[in-house]
Amino acid sequence: MKELFQHAALTEGITVRVAVNFLPEQSRIDAGKWFWVYHIRIENESDQAVQLLTRHWRITDGRGAVNLVEGDGVVGEQPSLQPGQSHDYVSGCPLSTPHGSMEGHYTFRRADGSQFEAAIPFFPLAAPATAG
Repeated sequence: MKELFQHAALTEGITVRVAVNFLPEQSRIDAGKWFWVYHIRIENESDQAVQLLTRHWRITDGRGAVNLVEGDGVVGEQPSLQPGQSHDYVSGCPLSTPHGSMEGHYTFRRADGSQFEAAIPFFPLAAPATAG
C-alpha cells in the first residue's frame, strides 16, 4: 500500500505520506484553472498518543506566487492517533497555473502535553503537457 504514496517525511515518529493526482475532470484549462487531489496518510510510529491540532501549508504556483494556508485540523477533524495507528484524508488544491508545489507541517500535541511540528513533504503539482 505504501507504494501509492510518492512522497514521505518522518518527524519525531510521525510519518506523513502524500499521493497526488491531477484531475482533468475538475480542471477548467480554458478558464486557467487546474485542480489536483492529494491523499495524505499520517502514521504514528512513536511510543505515545498524539493529536493533530493545526495545519500549515505553503502552496506555490507556477509563477512563484505563494499562498500560506493555516487552520485547525484537517478536513474538519483533529484526529488523535495511538502508537501504531494511522489517519487518512483526501483534499484538493486548485491553481491558476499548470504547475506548482505544496509543502508544510502539522502541529501535534503529545499525551504529555508537549507540542511539535511534523513535516509535510514537498510535492510537485504538475499537469500533463496535454492539459496545459
